[in-house]
Amino acid sequence: MNVDRTALEDLAGWREDGRTGDIVHRSGKFFAIEGLDVRFPGNCVAAWTQPIINQPEVGILGILVKEFDGVLHLLMQAKNEPGNHDGPQLSPTVQATRSNYTRVHHGRPVPYLDHFRDPSGRVLADVRQSEQGAWFYRKRNRNMVVEVTGDVELLDGFCWLTLGQVHELLSVPDLVNMDARTVLACMPFSGRGTSDTFGSDGDGGFRASLIRSCDPAQGGRHGIDEVLSWTTGIRSTVDIHTERIPLNRLRRWHRADGKISHETGRFFDVIGVDVTARGREVGAWSQPMIEPVGMGVIALLVRNIDGVLHALVNARVEPGNSDVVELGPTVQCAPENYDHLPPGARPLFLDEVLAARPGRIRFDTVLSEEGGRFYHARNRYLIVETDEDPALGHPDFRWLTMHQLGELLRHSYYLNVQARSLSACLYSLTSSRVDSAPRLAPIPPH
Repeated sequence: MNVDRTALEDLAGWREDGRTGDIVHRSGKFFAIEGLDVRFPGNCVAAWTQPIINQPEVGILGILVKEFDGVLHLLMQAKNEPGNHDGPQLSPTVQATRSNYTRVHHGRPVPYLDHFRDPSGRVLADVRQSEQGAWFYRKRNRNMVVEVTGDVELLDGFCWLTLGQVHELLSVPDLVNMDARTVLACMPFSGRGTSDTFGSDGDGGFRASLIRSCDPAQGGRHGIDEVLSWTTGIRSTVDIHTERIPLNRLRRWHRADGKISHETGRFFDVIGVDVTARGREVGAWSQPMIEPVGMGVIALLVRNIDGVLHALVNARVEPGNSDVVELGPTVQCAPENYDHLPPGARPLFLDEVLAARPGRIRFDTVLSEEGGRFYHARNRYLIVETDEDPALGHPDFRWLTMHQLGELLRHSYYLNVQARSLSACLYSLTSSRVDSAPRLAPIPPH
């Protein structure tokens, strides 16, 4: 794949709407770059406008799984995207927008798509989930895991890997892509009997508390009904108002030198790229992309509570969310975007995460975000163990177990995409011994 930056006004197949300034595809499909006006009283920034990606169609992110010699394997693809930081990344079996798989581009069909559009195998997971609420307007994809028993032709660029292998590869920077991570998080990993399936390394160890966290029989700080009520209460009372507006009505954003940028140079730019590629449904195309400024920090604080590991989640409001609030990681920010704001606006617990002692950091890897829409978007993903409760009494934070996160992931719009990525990373810390088990854990009926 070759990717060349180009001016937005020179993108082949795209045009600027003469009335709104929105950047749209000539087919009316794929996605558009529009404007969003946000009013959020009481927030550290009470009002702003921004460009946002509007992609109203639902895509498919699917992983095909099959047992070989009693061990579950995942069919993964080595896929390059124009925004990838360093070439191909490990991707789901199918990763396609509706415009792609209905072949609006008149290109080749998407491999293995029929396994997900009309599943003949056992459906282990099937749920609509959101993507970045700061950059997408109400974007959602269908996250699926389908188990097959018959023969599956292995095409170029695809490989069967065990779950343990994929989990191990999560620790390699920029290797397992965002779409693979969100589907991995939706796999039915927790359930009754998990402790027996995985064994224990002693009563007080980190791994033992993590495995107990996957077992609903072990309980948690808050009951699942309490968690659902807390989330619904915040969704019902938060005061945020969003309105789609023409791109040419944005305040403090300027179009110059072939891109759209904020006057401060912070946040992100909207850029254009020309792409040529082999092995894709089409061999060449052009498109706009979002290019973040700086690297973000995405972190979970985790804590052993009565022998069961809990993760500290944040009820997070983002302007592009479909249902106002989703549960995010403890910390989710680009630190330099807060340099110009008062100290009180600095994200809670960011300093605790950045100052963590090496022995308390259980996971620390730079991972890429979705390379089909974001150009070199990378975040430092961390899981940090703590003995304290820094969020004691804070209304927007709760300690949840892994089995509670798994229960929420059976439903749409509860965990945001960053929290789903960290859930997959946290599952990976159960160790590679999952390969010795014929199943991840007892799988509940679909």
